[in-house]
Amino acid sequence: MITIKTFAQIREISGDSELSLPLPENCTTVAGLKAHLATRSSAWEQALLAGVLCAVNQSLGEETSAVNDGDEVAFFPPVTGG
Repeated sequence: MITIKTFAQIREISGDSELSLPLPENCTTVAGLKAHLATRSSAWEQALLAGVLCAVNQSLGEETSAVNDGDEVAFFPPVTGG
């Protein structure tokens, strides 16, 4: 199982704050997981458009970051300050 958490606009658009699901086959990276989640609904597809940041096990990740069974993956929008 993996845990997926969403924050801010990603949560609002997808409608999910947290999901637990079996690690999908062939989803070994964040990019693969995003592609899989985008097939769940048009809301998920919209939520994961370009610019979404991620963390794997509470460490900032990238599209190429590995995703393994038992991981926590979080998606959140870029943060800007002033």
